[in-house]
Amino acid sequence: MPSEANRILTFQYGRQHIEVAKKLQRNDSSDEDEEPPTPDKPPSAIIKENGVNGCTKMSVIERQEILGPSPELNYKRSQSQERLQNGHTNELNRPENSLEVHLSHCLDLVKAGMESIIEDQVTSVFEAEELRSWNLLTRTNRQYEFLTWRLTIIWVMGFVVRYFFLLPLRILVFFIGVWWLIISTALIGTLPDGAFKQRVNNTMSLMCFNFLSRCISAVITYHNGDKYKPRSGICVANHTSPIDVLVLMCDSSYSLIGQSHGGFLGLLQRALARASPHIWFERSEVKDRNAVATRLKEHISVPDNPPILIFPEGTCINNTSVMQFKKGSFEVGGTIYPVAIKYDPRFGDAFWNSSRYGMLHYLLNMMSSWAIVCDVWYLPAMTRRDDESAVDFANRVKAAIARRGGLVDLQWDGQLKRMKAKKEWRELQQEEFSKRLKGE
Repeated sequence: MPSEANRILTFQYGRQHIEVAKKLQRNDSSDEDEEPPTPDKPPSAIIKENGVNGCTKMSVIERQEILGPSPELNYKRSQSQERLQNGHTNELNRPENSLEVHLSHCLDLVKAGMESIIEDQVTSVFEAEELRSWNLLTRTNRQYEFLTWRLTIIWVMGFVVRYFFLLPLRILVFFIGVWWLIISTALIGTLPDGAFKQRVNNTMSLMCFNFLSRCISAVITYHNGDKYKPRSGICVANHTSPIDVLVLMCDSSYSLIGQSHGGFLGLLQRALARASPHIWFERSEVKDRNAVATRLKEHISVPDNPPILIFPEGTCINNTSVMQFKKGSFEVGGTIYPVAIKYDPRFGDAFWNSSRYGMLHYLLNMMSSWAIVCDVWYLPAMTRRDDESAVDFANRVKAAIARRGGLVDLQWDGQLKRMKAKKEWRELQQEEFSKRLKGE
């Protein structure tokens, strides 16, 4: 789109001025201190082109996983152990009950532990994605708007456009769209169940959600929808933001699953449930896995029901990675339809950091961004193999989503954002270390 190309050129122009200003600052400081300037990040920090948006995932170190939640899946034999076995010490001639301990047995574990302290993979995926070029949004910069007078003028012009023109219009669109959705679903709920009600609901749902997407100026590109778009069963996707539901509902109708709420959100849930079969759980039922599995099986057993949309990560990740998928939705059987969602953060960061921003603050950030641009890839349907556990099946689906979306595939549980590491994970590492000492 021409407008997107013009914005990108503006961002690149701003980036050039930032680089020039920083270079001048470094030259001034080097003249005073007579020391070479140190860059903010080493060149080796840029380790991966992330997705199609030209942004990079910044990392201080590049490493092979050792301290993972499942060490048998990612453990690499250390060079120190190979040297031991090929050197003077012969493991085969050692007595069966003897235990010979060398310092080198634990060096790579110590190294991995230090790397994890320097750069915590779990914490890094709950921070906003790094950008190559400043996008003129104050919340993602480092006082860049005050580096040069040209940047200040451009930023002020952008601020006026976003907050005094775009934001009021988007708020108006939001309120009209929400009440349109509530009223239309309430009216559809009065129709008798059947194919006619389902067709009317699908049509009105697409109209309402496409209208609502204008409140964030969403630009969504769907890929392979004619071949792989889900029609029934379970649809699973990576989770970056609450607007993931909006993004997918603009192209197809889905059933939703979640906890029942009160207030305005509860009003919206009840309106949606009248028009289409959704699954809302009471707070006492949410942790009952059997109840959840039973409701899921009942839903997918009806061929006419819309596909049910599930985000197996259970929390929002910052658009660079995919974390552990919960196995619950992969145990109930049926066909799984994977979907990969990748946002372009140059125009607005869609990631919701729930520990930092409340929902209202997050919506304000979305509506005051330039736009929300994203790509959605529908992937071929997948079924669980006879010799495959639910965990293995979940990992296979997760790997397919990560590969297609240009995301980093991580084994860590996203709930580490709110809780400590499980005792079982520590025991797995202890077992792995004991195997090394035994020479296994």
